[in-house]
Amino acid sequence: MRRTRRPKMRLPFTLRKSWVREDRVYRRWFEGRKDVLIWSIPLTITSISGILIASTQRQAHYVFWLEHWTTALASLEIGLLLARVPLKRLQEKLNGLYIFTIASLIAVRLIGTSALGAQRWISIAGVHVQPSEFAKITVILTLASVLSDNRILRFTDILFPSATIAIPWLLVFIQPDLGTSLVFGAILVVMLFWAGMRIPWMVILISPLVTAILSALLPVTLAIWIPLCGFLAYRSLIWKRTALVLTIAVQIASFLAVPIIWMHGLKSYQRDRLILFMDPEKDPLGGGYHLLQSKIGIGSGQFFGTGFLKGDFTRLQFVPEQHTDFIFSALGEETGFIGSICLLICFGTLIWNLVEVARRARTDFESLMVIGVTAMLTFEIIVNINMTIGLGPITGIPLPWMSYGRCAMLVNFLSLGLCASVARRNQAPSSW
Repeated sequence: MRRTRRPKMRLPFTLRKSWVREDRVYRRWFEGRKDVLIWSIPLTITSISGILIASTQRQAHYVFWLEHWTTALASLEIGLLLARVPLKRLQEKLNGLYIFTIASLIAVRLIGTSALGAQRWISIAGVHVQPSEFAKITVILTLASVLSDNRILRFTDILFPSATIAIPWLLVFIQPDLGTSLVFGAILVVMLFWAGMRIPWMVILISPLVTAILSALLPVTLAIWIPLCGFLAYRSLIWKRTALVLTIAVQIASFLAVPIIWMHGLKSYQRDRLILFMDPEKDPLGGGYHLLQSKIGIGSGQFFGTGFLKGDFTRLQFVPEQHTDFIFSALGEETGFIGSICLLICFGTLIWNLVEVARRARTDFESLMVIGVTAMLTFEIIVNINMTIGLGPITGIPLPWMSYGRCAMLVNFLSLGLCASVARRNQAPSSW
């Protein structure tokens, strides 16, 4: 009997026929430069961040900027080697990689090293390794494999992919590492959407989190939000009455669980971060100090900035540990509005090209993997910058290629290596 080929998954970002001419022009430009932009933009950002790290550490004995560049070069070399590996070989070894990731996260709980109120690292030959960073790659690859084999045709089809990452998510959350656990959630939602999940289903999926946030900030809005979720469930799901009842019940449970999670699920410093995000003036010399000094430093840069190595806030270290999560404040002070916008343009160009790589991939697995990496980077960029300028709570999520961090740098270049592996292959023609 002749074997029928499974139809290719219809991705939501496939261009319409009205965009054919624009797409052809872009294809001619993109095909010859797909590898160049993937590597050149992160390298440019890393080079600039090394100078900013040197500016933040001028009074320190340890040369952080040199290690930042050294780590980037080593990670780049590994990423380039990974770009030559066909992803099919990697897909065949995903079961072992998944088990190894779970084991490493369990090892963190048993023999991990604690710092700043969290137990996230394992010391190997004197080097601190953060397994939760590498777990992001495992989650992306595993979800890509699961979703490429299981189409999202019904709402219940999201249960198995969600259960797949439930164990690593839980192990990361209890470290506690709230920032990375949020990254897992963003990756899941975006990859489900790319695999065909309808927008009403996506709203229903994230609605418990929205309900929890609204119950803490604007409880009055729940009178509109909860019935709206029930209406979406009734209109978009097959088992209408059951879906309506279950959806409203989940929203009420989320509302009732907020005080319990607040008191017993979050550490004291995490609660302080959420409170002081709303009003950092309540503790200007304590928990709100980071955020206030970061905003002042960025504002002092004005339009053109003070110039590299000339920022007073950066030089005098008004922002503690500025070379890690708050490196954007150094950029804002020393390069001003112009430098900040240029960085956003660089990030936007990189994300756009990764979406193009995902859209043109030959297989569903490759497309989903690239879009998972894109979701991870986009979420980290948005959250970190919003955190630095006071539009979001402090979550400890680093800014890709800008923040100092060996594991984060390696993971980012490994992710690019996976995407470059897809881009190096002959891209499939668009399915108009």
